[in-house]
Amino acid sequence: MLKWLLLALFVASVAFVHLRGKVRHNFFRQLFDHSGLLAPLNVFMYALSGVRNRPYIPTEAFPELAKLRAHWPQIRDEGVQLMRQTQLRVPDQHDDAGFNSFAKAGWKRFYLKWYDQAHPSASRLGPQTTALLHDLKTVKAAMFAELPVGAVLNPHRDPYAGSLRYHLGLITPNDDRCYIDVDGERYSWRDGQGVVFDETFIHTARNDADSDRLILFCDIERPMRWRWAQAVNHWVGRHLVAAASAPNEAGDRVGLINRLFFIAHRAGQYRRRFKSWNRTAYQIVRVLLVAAVVGLFVMI
Repeated sequence: MLKWLLLALFVASVAFVHLRGKVRHNFFRQLFDHSGLLAPLNVFMYALSGVRNRPYIPTEAFPELAKLRAHWPQIRDEGVQLMRQTQLRVPDQHDDAGFNSFAKAGWKRFYLKWYDQAHPSASRLGPQTTALLHDLKTVKAAMFAELPVGAVLNPHRDPYAGSLRYHLGLITPNDDRCYIDVDGERYSWRDGQGVVFDETFIHTARNDADSDRLILFCDIERPMRWRWAQAVNHWVGRHLVAAASAPNEAGDRVGLINRLFFIAHRAGQYRRRFKSWNRTAYQIVRVLLVAAVVGLFVMI
């Protein structure tokens, strides 16, 4: 009886995540999307969230972010210096599960903080920004992120609802042709201005303007209604999401998730060959594998 209740809970959670918002994946995309795997945990986060569940959240709800906006010229200058030194790079070693797929669009990044830890490279090359971020305990992860002219990031959800996303414009085209779309609502970046959004709504971004875009990209711990729920969120971030640490250069820490991702990428090369050989057979095998997992669950 218990396993059927757990299965029903899981299915109901996936359905809730799928139906949340106006923009949705198609059935097969949602079936295999990582947001489905974490759906029960994410529904917990939505139910006990201390801020409203909507695509954009007013930045005034996070007064600590005013410190970053007040120092945006200094943050910009360090970001520009890193760009000139070609330190902002695509994740070309398959050791960044979170952003590897965006490398196809040419998105470049430089990590500054990942769950209370700064890479040696960040402390050395971005000392002022790293120091500012160190004092902001609700900012769990941060990076410089560059979106080049012509880049398009495909529609996607981020996997974990325990955080919210903050973008601070540093060098932007200041042009509505360079924008992010969250659940069908567009925002165009502007120099020195910030925006907070829920990255577990389906979102996409593109730069059709005439110059590249540079922002400070941060993950903020989602405020929860009660202290015990905040403790759960903090624990999950500290022990699960922190394992997704990705390096800027040799010598930086690589988390367990990205070590496993490197191995999975190798295995995925064979999967992609199979998909390119016969897409129909590939989809049939995927469905059969899901059916096998469900059948194994029933037999337990």
